[in-house]
Amino acid sequence: MNVTFDNATTVSHGRRHVYYWKCDRPAAFHGTQKERETNAIEPQLHRLLAAKFPEHSIRLRDGGGQGNHLTWIAEIGNATYFVRVENGPERDDHLEVESFIIESVRHYGVPTPRVHLVDIQRDEVSFAWQVMDCVPVPDLNVAFKKGELNSVDVSYEIGCAIARWQAVPVSGFGHFDPQRLRDSGELHGYHSHYEDYFTLNWKRHLNFLEQRQFLLRHEVREIDETVSQARDLLSLTEGCLVHKDLAFWNILGDQNGIQAYIDWDDAVSADEMDDLSLLGCFHDGPVIAGAMKGYQSIKSLPDNFGGRFWLHLLRNMIVKSVIRVGAGYFDRTDGFFLIAPGLTGADLIRQTRSRIFRVLDGLRSNEHPEAL
Repeated sequence: MNVTFDNATTVSHGRRHVYYWKCDRPAAFHGTQKERETNAIEPQLHRLLAAKFPEHSIRLRDGGGQGNHLTWIAEIGNATYFVRVENGPERDDHLEVESFIIESVRHYGVPTPRVHLVDIQRDEVSFAWQVMDCVPVPDLNVAFKKGELNSVDVSYEIGCAIARWQAVPVSGFGHFDPQRLRDSGELHGYHSHYEDYFTLNWKRHLNFLEQRQFLLRHEVREIDETVSQARDLLSLTEGCLVHKDLAFWNILGDQNGIQAYIDWDDAVSADEMDDLSLLGCFHDGPVIAGAMKGYQSIKSLPDNFGGRFWLHLLRNMIVKSVIRVGAGYFDRTDGFFLIAPGLTGADLIRQTRSRIFRVLDGLRSNEHPEAL
């Protein structure tokens, strides 16, 4: 491993009570409006990098990120890097954990950008920051939206990668404890029982969607009851590494192949079917079938894989609905990464609701995931 940690005091309260950071963080939906934050931080970042690399010129330009971090492309001398900044009021220290995961995953044969520097202490600047390789290719979603990507073929490769990163050693469930990583050099989830992690903030997520009139009261009741009836599927004895934000825009590459898997900030210890289910948030049966075939070329599917797929797909769709409602995604145009060319935010609303109720049917009837 190239990422090392000191014995500094933890600077945040961690993610023990978080199911998914983007909707459960105390500063809900922070980072979804970036221009003002970027303008304030860029001069600090430039001075910081100039101090770290005093013999090189520094040039910063927009990194184009659409996630919850601020991002830049940094030209440092003759080299080009990708820089991410976490500036939320929670003083989150998870970039440290993520950097360890990125290096661990690459050790198991999955391409990731190399992390060169990471600092979560905020003793020089007011934010945590990370410098990694800049991989000079777009994400898969660019080619997908243009109709230039064979998504079934690429899904096989993605399934292989999922199976490989599940070999990274983890213990416990849920988000990883940064202090235990510093102390032991190992990834320990905060929770001893998987159901405790899976149900974190479940009622709050459903109530939010009802209050914002995305779901009706009887729909919330139906969803909650269906999940309660499937809770026997949550009796796991051990978890595995889960990316937890797996989507084409977090995979760099094109029709010629995959170059890197990025944005491991939400990674957790969870169910083996969780990452496969995340593909189902955006794609139908053929992509799921391709990913499952790739996965099975490396390792066998777990027991009850069908029910576990649908259950986790439903949980992930509820989370994504909370983010889409709360962050105003339904007000965007087709220039936004989630909205297909020629469509609108209203179409995204219909697609999101339709997917939720299709998944409910799949869970209740225990269909094969390829039927999605």
